Amino acid sequence: MKILIAHNAYQYRGGEDVVVEAEVALLRANGHEVELYQRDNLELQNMSPAIAAVSTIWSRRSSRDIDHVCRDFMPDLVHVHNTFPLISPSLYWSAARRNVPVVQTLHNFRMLCPQAMLLRDGKVCEDCVGKLPWRAVTRKCYRDSTAQSAVLSGMLSAHLGLGTYRGKITRYIALNQFCRDKFVKGGFPAERFRIKPNFVVSPRRPDSRPRRGGIFVGRLSHEKGLSVLIDALGRLRPGLIRIVGKGPLEAQVSQVFQQDYLGYQEMPRVLELLHDAQYMVAPSTCYETFGLAALEAFACGTPVIASRHGGLGELVRDGVTGLLVTPGDAADLAAKIAWAEAHPDAMRKMGEAARAEYESTYTPERNYQMLIDIYEDAIAANHGVPHAA
Repeated sequence: MKILIAHNAYQYRGGEDVVVEAEVALLRANGHEVELYQRDNLELQNMSPAIAAVSTIWSRRSSRDIDHVCRDFMPDLVHVHNTFPLISPSLYWSAARRNVPVVQTLHNFRMLCPQAMLLRDGKVCEDCVGKLPWRAVTRKCYRDSTAQSAVLSGMLSAHLGLGTYRGKITRYIALNQFCRDKFVKGGFPAERFRIKPNFVVSPRRPDSRPRRGGIFVGRLSHEKGLSVLIDALGRLRPGLIRIVGKGPLEAQVSQVFQQDYLGYQEMPRVLELLHDAQYMVAPSTCYETFGLAALEAFACGTPVIASRHGGLGELVRDGVTGLLVTPGDAADLAAKIAWAEAHPDAMRKMGEAARAEYESTYTPERNYQMLIDIYEDAIAANHGVPHAA
């Protein structure tokens, strides 16, 4: 199978970028020809705001590039991850003109919400789900900017009106049932959805070495619940949690956690730190679509203390593979951390259950078969049925 992967890389490297690299490597390792079409948000540094705005709605460059790649590489399928902002939805139309089926992984809620996280003022917001997103403009939902929010709202409104999302995408991949249900509620065709979680390559098996304390791994941003974590730790003895990551809150996190802030770490070091930790904390205030760091913890035999909503609430089984807390509730988070510290044997058993769940569901081998089944389904659905240009 010849597969064209399309992805717009983020300014701050995150879970989506990791997933794209892992899936490309997985497909190539299994003998498939893979072409990666990637644009990087660093391009925005040399682009005027006006051109960036127009390109977000319809990128002539990306449309032309995809057309040329489809002509020369002749892929059996295009698998799209992120198109915002540089690739744009023009990609879907280029693939349709070449009668190439498109699979879209939904890593976030961008097609429902200009801000992409269904979050406003630190709280879940679904006001634009299933509606034209004009509220996002009046509320400055994207980066607290009327202009930038208008661009995002315009992109969504234009392509909802053109039928891009309903007519040009053959199959959608939702990372879990929770996300699938949100998109169907937003008007997306239920019959085109398939559920496939993310995966991680197995690190070494967990051993019996002593573990201590907790760890946070992720982007240092408000929606990850860092203010909730800081508040919770103020109620506990110091030095319980180490922080790994980078992002817009880096200066604040460094000041608060001091020597327990370890900054950005390469994956081998992250896995070592996860092996050493008694538990991982993931107190996101937004709906996480999945939670790749939590899955990395599972693979290391480390249970997760996570918010009881979104993808994390579906991934972590309360009292089995970790503990669930009320989103945004620092007192509840502090209580669960204190419980974990007081019950190391129970946390060890949860870690063993987390590792077993990883082995049964989230390995590359299991994921590869799920991915190929979706690809074959999309190709079969598209066979002999030309798209409207």
